[in-house]
Amino acid sequence: MAKLKKALKKLVRRKANGAGIHETQHAIEQFLFRQAELLDGKQWQDYIELFTPDGVYWMPPEPSHTHWDGMPAIFAEDRNLMTVRMKRILHPDAWSQRPLWETNHVVSNIIVEKETADEVQVRSRFHMLELRRDDVRHFAGAYRHTLKRTREGFRIKLQRVDMTNAQAAYDYVIQAWV
Repeated sequence: MAKLKKALKKLVRRKANGAGIHETQHAIEQFLFRQAELLDGKQWQDYIELFTPDGVYWMPPEPSHTHWDGMPAIFAEDRNLMTVRMKRILHPDAWSQRPLWETNHVVSNIIVEKETADEVQVRSRFHMLELRRDDVRHFAGAYRHTLKRTREGFRIKLQRVDMTNAQAAYDYVIQAWV
């Protein structure tokens, strides 16, 4: 563990001098693109495993919210609640999954806002298309990620989703993560 911390501190020093910035940017982009692929491929267990043990997926109903504790939220889920959602979606009798549906995520405008030896604060934009029957719904907005550096690579400590159209009226609810 001491070796890892020493290497990360060295990396942060290199970045402070302008070296290694592109490598971090590329690694974060690849991580977020992989996250989108997991969602579109309905590989939900792999998606959940991208979160730290105390990680949270949060979608406030409006951007002015600064915390989820005691506040209404569209989603405010830790890994346990995400696992419950996944099992409900995968259950053979889940009527909400008929007909089957598909999503397509596009992630862009990825910006590293803050970086320490242990964490990286990232913001990005997304557009998600959802197809169910012949109906197409569009969701768009901004992601804010707090990514923790681990031996296995980045893990999500917090994923905040601010949907541009969070107040829109929908015929049915969002089934899985945006």
